[in-house]
Amino acid sequence: MKLKEMKMNNRKQWFAAALMMITLSPAWAQDDVHDVQVSREPGMAGATDMHDAMPEMNHEGMDGMNMEGMDHSAMPDAAPVSGLRDPHAYADGYDFSQFPMRHEGGGLTSSLLLIDRLEVVRADNNTSAAYDLMGRYGSDFERVVLKAEGDVDNGRLQEGRTELLWGRAITPFWDAQLGVRYDNGVDPDRGWLAVGIQGLAPYWFELDATAYLGDEGRSALRVSGEYELLLTQKLILQPSLEANLYGKRDAAREQGSGLSDMSVGLRLRYEIKREFAPYIGVEWAGKYGGTADYARAAGEETADTRAVAGLRFWF
Repeated sequence: MKLKEMKMNNRKQWFAAALMMITLSPAWAQDDVHDVQVSREPGMAGATDMHDAMPEMNHEGMDGMNMEGMDHSAMPDAAPVSGLRDPHAYADGYDFSQFPMRHEGGGLTSSLLLIDRLEVVRADNNTSAAYDLMGRYGSDFERVVLKAEGDVDNGRLQEGRTELLWGRAITPFWDAQLGVRYDNGVDPDRGWLAVGIQGLAPYWFELDATAYLGDEGRSALRVSGEYELLLTQKLILQPSLEANLYGKRDAAREQGSGLSDMSVGLRLRYEIKREFAPYIGVEWAGKYGGTADYARAAGEETADTRAVAGLRFWF
């Protein structure tokens, strides 16, 4: 009997606790609020007009809050505060100019000298040398660029091209370039004004296109491109193409108008380090149009195949 009474008492205690929790539940409070809101809607039985229940407001008492009588001179001035971007405006008088300020990554200056090709060329029982380099100094947005390319045979420069350009970024992957070009070698020297564009095309093709304007109405266009195919992390195959076009014939340099010459190369390099890589390759070169006519008149070939071997390094 005592056990049955204890069970009955426990049941009563659990029931009382459950009833208290239900009574204090937020859901009941929300339902009460919902019932009050519903009862205020028009057309509902038992709705109460809250406007009638509220005491009548005396609108004449608002005359004491006449805005025209207020003293506006005590209100703060809404004019913008000067010097909000001054880093010392909130320094409480402390001078932080002695500490070096941080710079954006694109604002830092850097330099690079890339010897893209320093090679020995073997063609038609003749051995010569060739070089192709690029140097730059400046930031990611503006820089000075030096380009030089040439062929050396029997210790003498046969044909050389040197450009000094100012480059500026116009998109994330392209630079506009403006400057001068100078051609020298065994043929008469030539000077040019240069304007071009250089950058990374879709599918990772590196392109360089430059137009030139010289004296006596001469004009030229040079287009070059290359692509790097990673066979492994260290073994890289690099196809390349270069073409030169001229606006008018230059008999002193044996150059015709239109497409003058074009070369296509394929080089395989092994990067011992990223900064140092030997390579071997092959290159096909040809002359076209009036330039080919000059070559045939001089008893020269208009096309040849060259074996190359050299080094690529940068610092």
